[in-house]
Amino acid sequence: MKGGSKYQPLLEYLRRSNQPEVMLSFAEVEVLLGDRLPDSARSQRGWWSNRSQGALQATAWMDAGYLVSAVDLTRQQVTFRKPLVEYKVRPVGEPVLWNHDLVRALRLHLNFTQAQLATELGVRQQTISEWEQGVYAPSRAMSKYLSLVAERASFRYRTEG
Repeated sequence: MKGGSKYQPLLEYLRRSNQPEVMLSFAEVEVLLGDRLPDSARSQRGWWSNRSQGALQATAWMDAGYLVSAVDLTRQQVTFRKPLVEYKVRPVGEPVLWNHDLVRALRLHLNFTQAQLATELGVRQQTISEWEQGVYAPSRAMSKYLSLVAERASFRYRTEG
């Protein structure tokens, strides 16, 4: 993030935080910024999305090592959470079977949108969405491929067993 960004003070505040979770009111964010949030931040959940491109505000919290985990537009509050650094998975046979949390964590580690991860894996964006929602899990073959992508990206997880 460039030092001249309006959201630089938020990045610095979050970097100084030693907390795994930080909840701020929109008013507190505005005090940090020294400026009002745009109207869309108060009315559209999408403004708070953890997207990797085209959103200076998301770059601020993501560069600080946080993701937005909850937004309450009624109470005008946002919760930032540090993602887990290491994930535990239980292998079934040889491949690790990937679950919704692990798929989402890998995608965020890669700093990909669902569409970008879908392109990387050769599946539809809807498939990634369904995996992340727990509608169904990746197949054994796709789990092997996800493990290869994770290894290539230095995504850390360990098996328990």
